[in-house]
Amino acid sequence: MPTITLPPKENALFKRILRCYEHKQYRNGLKFCKQILSNPKFAEHGETLAMKGLTLNCLGKKEEAYELVRRGLRNDLKSHVCWHVYGLLQRSDKKYDEAIKCYRNALKWDKDNLQILRDLSLLQIQMRDLEGYRETRYQLLQLRPAQRASWIGYAIAYHLLEDYEMAAKIIEEFRKTQQTSPDKVDYEYSELLLYQNQVLREAGLFKEALEHLTTYEKQICDKLAVEETRGEVLLKLERYEDATEVYHRLQERNPENWSYYHGLENALKPVSADEKLKIYEEAWVKYPKGLVPRRLPLSFLAGEKFCECLDKYLRMNFSKGCPPVFTTLRSLYNDKEKVSIIEELVVGYETTLNSCRMFNQNDGKEEPPTTLLWVQYFLAQHFDQIGQQSLALDYINAAIESTPTLIELFLVKAKIYKHAGNIREAARWMDEAQALDTADRFINSKCAKYLLKAGLVKEAEDMCSKFTREGASAVENLNEMQCMWFQTECALAYKSMNKLGDALKKCHEIERHFVEITDDQFDFHTYCMRKMTLRSYVELLKLEDVLRMHPFYFKAARTAIHIYLSLHDNPLTDDNKELQADTANLSDKELKKLRNKQRRAQKKAQLEEEKKNAEKEKQLKNQKKKKEDDDEEIGGPKEELIPDKLAKVETPLDEAVKFLTPLKNLVKNKIDTHLLAFEIYFRKEKFLLMLQSVKRAYAIDPDHPWLHQCLVRFFKGVSESKDLPDAVHTVLKQEISRLFGDSNAKSYNQTFLTKHSDSIPHRLAAAKMMAYLDSSTERKAVELATALEEPLINRSIQICSDVLDSLGDGSLGDAKETAAESYRAECHKLYPYTLAFMPPGYEENTKIAVNGDVSTETEELANDM
Repeated sequence: MPTITLPPKENALFKRILRCYEHKQYRNGLKFCKQILSNPKFAEHGETLAMKGLTLNCLGKKEEAYELVRRGLRNDLKSHVCWHVYGLLQRSDKKYDEAIKCYRNALKWDKDNLQILRDLSLLQIQMRDLEGYRETRYQLLQLRPAQRASWIGYAIAYHLLEDYEMAAKIIEEFRKTQQTSPDKVDYEYSELLLYQNQVLREAGLFKEALEHLTTYEKQICDKLAVEETRGEVLLKLERYEDATEVYHRLQERNPENWSYYHGLENALKPVSADEKLKIYEEAWVKYPKGLVPRRLPLSFLAGEKFCECLDKYLRMNFSKGCPPVFTTLRSLYNDKEKVSIIEELVVGYETTLNSCRMFNQNDGKEEPPTTLLWVQYFLAQHFDQIGQQSLALDYINAAIESTPTLIELFLVKAKIYKHAGNIREAARWMDEAQALDTADRFINSKCAKYLLKAGLVKEAEDMCSKFTREGASAVENLNEMQCMWFQTECALAYKSMNKLGDALKKCHEIERHFVEITDDQFDFHTYCMRKMTLRSYVELLKLEDVLRMHPFYFKAARTAIHIYLSLHDNPLTDDNKELQADTANLSDKELKKLRNKQRRAQKKAQLEEEKKNAEKEKQLKNQKKKKEDDDEEIGGPKEELIPDKLAKVETPLDEAVKFLTPLKNLVKNKIDTHLLAFEIYFRKEKFLLMLQSVKRAYAIDPDHPWLHQCLVRFFKGVSESKDLPDAVHTVLKQEISRLFGDSNAKSYNQTFLTKHSDSIPHRLAAAKMMAYLDSSTERKAVELATALEEPLINRSIQICSDVLDSLGDGSLGDAKETAAESYRAECHKLYPYTLAFMPPGYEENTKIAVNGDVSTETEELANDM
């Protein structure tokens, strides 16, 4: 159909439609569309139909919008407006590849349209099509050479393509056009200069970067960035004397910054620990109250010198009353010799402070009573760190007895119980801590986290509701705020309670947050160029590229994958089937009673659901009314996450792969990524992908217990598989022999056991595989896994809990209940506070009363041992 040209009156109306769309006055825009389309001559005007569709899309009428835009496009295939609008529609649905195609079609009919070129460049940088982005920015530069954004966008394109020299040249050409007085404070020009310097450094042009810094120093507003950059560049140029001066100036500015001391070390090049210590001794004289110059030498000193420096450092902190002193020293706990020195010193302080209120009887200077408190506080954390929870509790209880109003003491007591394996008692003490200061959001969040770990989801929600928005559900508000620590812990809590649908809902909510964060960068592509925050912008783009490396995503993905694997192995059955299985052995009377009970429960659940739906409907109405009043853009509603639907997914392994893919691309250095991949591919019977997964895991840690189990199952699967093509079978056999030296599952398992016979986690892995390969060895497998004698290493609460779980879930064969009970009793002697090893019936006798008192049965039981 040929393009219809509008006469002046209708053309003026069309321009008003465009203005209304730009100003988000959608209803007015629809009125003007109606005026044009009601004229029979222009009833099928393509561009007006397209604009009407775009406007309706902004009002949430997506299906109608697509129909109108497509109709408009069919009526005028040569219109750049129709193609552009279709692109905008695709962009609103996050179909960026399709949108790019539409923009390219639009440019065929209007190749110099600035708005289309800008929109295309935004999508190209969003999708990281850097070559295409460079071409588009070059076109924009040719069309608008006087605009700042044209130059900056073109320079950034080269920077992201790592052609740093070209990027630096473009920025220099642009900088020459800027008429700026040397005395005038211009933050945007200052940011441009700092960005230019960053590009020069990344290009390896350190000499030019230093000259640039010296030339334009007066015009750069961020003086600290100038000094830090100068120090870094001088080190690269090996001008160590000049670098020393710079880092001395930076130290004077902030003597508590660790990086300045490391810079000074790199500049002075000390060859021994004594020479390195001199750097810090000078700082002690200059900054007598400085804590960092006294802390840093503790990392490289040893023996008597370490003891002497540690003594001074600890006395300063304990006298002042610095709560984080243990946290600053935690990195030293990898060295057993240093740990024993720390213990000897601090226990000595506690003894003398108790007897004569001095650190040392020869000091002659009395310490305030709070010093003893902070020493006990430190010792509690120290003994907790080295796994001696009974001693840790003794010290923290003594501190609480002397000062029962100090919140930090209750926080540490809760932490000790958590590490001791009793999260219920930990949650109770964390609740005590938050009751001392209900206005502290940090302690409120910490308490909620502990409650979730204890499986008390409702109590955790109530705890968080003290700080969430009034009039809204705490869970919904936390989801809006992307509060991922809460959702991660919620997912784990629901998983442990076997509420798999609810757990998956939380995992998918976290996944959506990451999608939103990726989409949110869209607004910054234009904003950062306009505001000249170019260093931050490039940093943002690099962060977005590796966003799913974040621990929050890893935890959510790992949890989701484990759940999907569980759903594949044991799919959830319908309620009717479950009911038939449950009622098969019941009498008529019992069956009638059960059905009445179920009916009442169903009616109650239905009433609650109706109440919830009514409240939700009311909230939605209020939100809709508010949005209509504001006349703001309304996006299409997201698909609702329904727990039951998520838990009854037809293809759980395909859903698991969706969570796995980002981990395989970004978290290759973690062995869990490859082992989770193996578990999925093992169930899919993809042998080549299994081989790829175990190879990657083997390169990270060849002796990992979980990897060993995967390898044994893989070897057995390859040897027993009949359906594999001959070529694939040959490749697998060759690779297995080349990499692992043995393809016989039983002999491989025995070799592994011989090699790691003194390690409990490795013994458990070998025992599981022993039972898996040969059911007649179950008794031997149980004996192997349940050994706890002293020479064995890597014993912990977690591994002992895993052994106990394995005895219960059949991983070690049909183990007798007596074996599990005997093992639990042995573990209880070793770990008297751990909830998992408590006698049967313990949990029924203990309750957590949030903001209330409860008997400390755990402590009584532990003291009896």
